[in-house]
Amino acid sequence: MKRLVIGICALSVGVAVAGTAAADTPNRADFKNAAKYCKALRTASGSPEAFAEAVKTMTTAKKVTVKNAYGKCVSSQAKAEAKDDQEAVSTAKSDCKTEQAQTDEDFAGAHGGKTFAQFYGTNKNGKNAYGKCVSQHARAEEAAADQENKDEVSSAKECKAEKAQSDEDFSGAHGGKTFTQFYGTNKNGRNAFGKCVSSKSKEKEQQEQEESEQTT
Repeated sequence: MKRLVIGICALSVGVAVAGTAAADTPNRADFKNAAKYCKALRTASGSPEAFAEAVKTMTTAKKVTVKNAYGKCVSSQAKAEAKDDQEAVSTAKSDCKTEQAQTDEDFAGAHGGKTFAQFYGTNKNGKNAYGKCVSQHARAEEAAADQENKDEVSSAKECKAEKAQSDEDFSGAHGGKTFTQFYGTNKNGRNAFGKCVSSKSKEKEQQEQEESEQTT
């Protein structure tokens, strides 16, 4: 469980202030993003009980109940938002320093014949190239995290549909096991919905990673 889309709008500010606040100190935008994600997950889950199980599995929240699931989701997700902001900028800075350290010839060979300053820079003499590089790379990092959240919401919808099947229909395509038996791992399989969402999300993430590696 990571970021949602809104955070990219504040990225230029994040680049400037990264490292000045604790990684687990969410700001207003983080809570706004978290609320949007949790509402989408709650709707996709289909029931208060399923949502609570999804939150329990997909976050670091403890003692999640039907009554406190939404609050736990927002709190945990907001902290993840703040941490991901800093990690995105930190990774971007590292990547850009590596690129900037390349010779013009080496960099140009992989960037259409342009030097680092020419490729990223937008002002006179490309003096803002490093800042623009960090911003661009951080956006890419955030976009990947955004996709993970979308995958989780999509997975919740899929699990909701599977859970709604009769035991006979579901077991026919899942080795004779019911939804609870197939996904559940704790007593009475009560965590089945959360485990379903988690497993499908991981499958989507792996597939996207493989597709990305094939295109690079």
